[in-house]
Amino acid sequence: MDIRRATTVAELTAAEHLYDGPARAEWAERFLAAPGHLMLIAYADGTPAGMVSGIEMLHPDKGTEMCLYELSVDEAYRRRGIGRALTEALLEVARERGCYDMWVGVDTGNDPALATYRAAGAKRDGIFTMLTWELHTG
Repeated sequence: MDIRRATTVAELTAAEHLYDGPARAEWAERFLAAPGHLMLIAYADGTPAGMVSGIEMLHPDKGTEMCLYELSVDEAYRRRGIGRALTEALLEVARERGCYDMWVGVDTGNDPALATYRAAGAKRDGIFTMLTWELHTG
């Protein structure tokens, strides 16, 4: 397995089977151009087997933290440590960038994700509730 940072639209679109829906080239371009956005892709057998995306968040009184936005491993490659390796790779990037911490929101019933993050050293930081505003555009 090889983990590399995605730097091209082609790399992002080649990994679209790991996303919730199809990749759009214009969104991939914006993602790559946005400061603090990054995606690491794990390759196994020459194909994208998993990905993790991160977003740096900056606040005047806290400094910079890394949000683990999404982690996905292709079903055929699960239970091989790829999710943990991707999480640890993103942690290393966060350290290199001087982030004071990294966090992720997880559904409390998502046992595989919880196990992956705990195996990579994450600790529970209380109960998390996410509220969403749906903004429908064009």
